[in-house]
Amino acid sequence: MLIGYVANGTSKIRVGSGGIMLPNHAPLVIAEQFGTLESLFPGRIDLGLGRAPGGDSTAMRALRGSFHSAGDDFPEQVEELRRYLGQRAASRRVHAYPGEGTNVPIYLLGSSDFSARLAGRLGLPFAFAAHFQPQPLLPALQIYRATFRPSEILEKPYAMVGVPVLVADTDERAQFLATTPVQMFLNLIRGVPGPMPPPVKRIEWSADEREMVVAKFGAAIVGGPERVAARLSAFLEETQADELIVVANTYDFADRLRSYELLAKLAKQTVEPKRDTVAVTR
Repeated sequence: MLIGYVANGTSKIRVGSGGIMLPNHAPLVIAEQFGTLESLFPGRIDLGLGRAPGGDSTAMRALRGSFHSAGDDFPEQVEELRRYLGQRAASRRVHAYPGEGTNVPIYLLGSSDFSARLAGRLGLPFAFAAHFQPQPLLPALQIYRATFRPSEILEKPYAMVGVPVLVADTDERAQFLATTPVQMFLNLIRGVPGPMPPPVKRIEWSADEREMVVAKFGAAIVGGPERVAARLSAFLEETQADELIVVANTYDFADRLRSYELLAKLAKQTVEPKRDTVAVTR
């Protein structure tokens, strides 16, 4: 729904998912949904696929009924989905309408080396979720590039990285606003997830909790424009990422919009983007 809304309100940018958790949805349903989007907005839709369920077994049962998947069959699900989006085959009894023949571009998303290897073997673009799992980022990118096989989709690897980027007018303001996502991770660690909390001047936590939050939020780039520009340049140099999926979780929408406005100015000044893309998480 969000992809369709954004695509309908724009005319040039590509819009995609970052991403669809495939174990939660039947491949045929995803093919028909994204086939519909591609039919409505030709050449502007991307499909990012994740292997993790993104929730517990109760949530999975609510989404898929009695079907259970731990992600081990993810390669088979990806291939099934690609068949539905590919060219029509007379021998195939099940078809996606719309969807068949649309060849919606597929990106594999991951927070480990599993999808990195699969994306490399299939010659597909790969996106790593460093916005919540930064430590395995560089090894996963190395594995993806080392195992990449050229395909009809790509001649060479194409890597994306999800990263928290929060820009404010000053370093102090940005650090204050960043206490919202820090508290989100802390609440997850404590087993009490909920809505985004407002920023605070001081966080009460143990040394172990602080270490666990840093492990989850370690790739975050937070600060005023000058600080973010320097850190973003170093991050791109280190990862050699072709594209970024940027996450800016602030309590107030105005602060989030301001962060994206400042980041857009930095991108125009320091980075020549290969294309403009909006990714929607589902």
